[in-house]
Amino acid sequence: MRIIGVEVAGGNPVFTGPLPHGADPHRLAWELGYRIVRPLSATGSAPDLTLTVQVGRHGRNADLQEPKTRSIDPNLDLSAEPEPVVRQRLAAYGIVLSSRGLLATQFSDRTAVPGLWGLPGGGIDPGESPSQALIREIGEETGQDPEISHLLDVQTDHWIGRSPSRVVEDFHAVRIIYAASCARPTDPVVYDRGGTTESAAWMPLDRWARVAWSSGARVLLDRHLRDLIHSGLVPR
Repeated sequence: MRIIGVEVAGGNPVFTGPLPHGADPHRLAWELGYRIVRPLSATGSAPDLTLTVQVGRHGRNADLQEPKTRSIDPNLDLSAEPEPVVRQRLAAYGIVLSSRGLLATQFSDRTAVPGLWGLPGGGIDPGESPSQALIREIGEETGQDPEISHLLDVQTDHWIGRSPSRVVEDFHAVRIIYAASCARPTDPVVYDRGGTTESAAWMPLDRWARVAWSSGARVLLDRHLRDLIHSGLVPR
């Protein structure tokens, strides 16, 4: 995956290069003297994706909220394990709104956070674009047919732990986040049984804050949901 920084949409790049394993785009831009204002596009198909972001120069005395650094499962004794498998996973997720509320998926016991709720989406298959992957994943996880509005955010995590298949991985998650709507919401149905999604539901917008979300989903909803609701994205 590559990242391109431009100061004006459609302008010449001020930096371009690969997103190394474990790197956070915000930290990468910051170390080059820029802050990310907003993501502009995620083009191409996996694994050859290009993320273009609008950036601005940061002040010499400005601070950057530190992104998550690499964490290690405290229950894992690396000295007794083979070398972790290095894996970068590109995925697409959506904040999906409808007249019934906010679309959410509940993590199964195949994950590290069973019972918590997250945003619908998942891994981008080889040859897929992020938007194609998101529409496919939402269909598999919830049975809904969304319309993607715009690119919203990019989020990363980096940790060493045991995967659902019990393999020890040095895992770098890169999540491309979209805003989307659903004009004809139905009762959610999980078609991809036996995976990481246990159930799915529409969360009423007046009660979403009381839901037990994963930490990553909570951060994204706190950052974007209010603005999306006021933007008119919710279909009537």
